[in-house]
Amino acid sequence: MKKINFDKLNGTPFQLAVWRALTMIPRGQTVNYKRLAEMAGYPNAVRAVANAVGKNPMAPTIPCHRVIRSDGSIGGYSGSGGVKAKKKLLEQEK
Repeated sequence: MKKINFDKLNGTPFQLAVWRALTMIPRGQTVNYKRLAEMAGYPNAVRAVANAVGKNPMAPTIPCHRVIRSDGSIGGYSGSGGVKAKKKLLEQEK
């Protein structure tokens, strides 16, 4: 796994906390945005967390593809290739 230097990323402290939390999701597993908000230390900021996920500058190295909607649907993906790429990444990790 590529080491990520969060000090060099251009993001707010909030975004950095969310991006760090993304790296705690184990390969082959998914979490929903509410769980990610809890992991990042902002349990009441689900929408803001989702926005920070969408601004992830290092997808898929920072694995935002591991976040799904609370209803279990795939949701969006701002990384290269969009939702199709997200589905492929998740399938490869199973």
